[in-house]
Amino acid sequence: MLSYLKKFRGQQVALPPRLPSPKIALAGVGAALAIGFVGTLATLSHQPLLLGSLGASCVFLFGLPDAPFAQPRNVVAGHVLSSLVGLVFLKILGPQTWALSLALGTAVILMFATRTVHAPAGSNPVIVFLTQPDWNFLLTPTLLGAVGIVVIAVLFNNAVHPGRYPLYWLGRDPAKRP
Repeated sequence: MLSYLKKFRGQQVALPPRLPSPKIALAGVGAALAIGFVGTLATLSHQPLLLGSLGASCVFLFGLPDAPFAQPRNVVAGHVLSSLVGLVFLKILGPQTWALSLALGTAVILMFATRTVHAPAGSNPVIVFLTQPDWNFLLTPTLLGAVGIVVIAVLFNNAVHPGRYPLYWLGRDPAKRP
């Protein structure tokens, strides 16, 4: 038991390096532009395009654009898949806490199985169970909101960073070794 409790101390490793101040500032600017863009589109179109988890997505898209979780495939598919799972479980099993638990667990499993892991999308089943939306939730805000922030990420990251964004769109399996 004592060895188990000692694990709670962590490994005592150093903190990850801090991003340079200009990158931090650009991450904030990019995130503000993305949510501002999607919010403006929502206002003009009278469509619900904003989703709370999109704000968390902006942390990856603009702060860590080279991370696997920040690639468009992961952002869009992760959000849509998790919202779909939340809606299916809500509609079939009802708004029960145990059904939400199963929905979230299933969404996590499916994101890993499909290699579309996007941590902020993990909150979508929770959002679905709290708001109990209809099936249109998949289109607005989920799909169109995710696509909106990805569009801004592509434009912004390629304008302000020396590298290319994204690293991949759909991805490919690594070459098989003989």
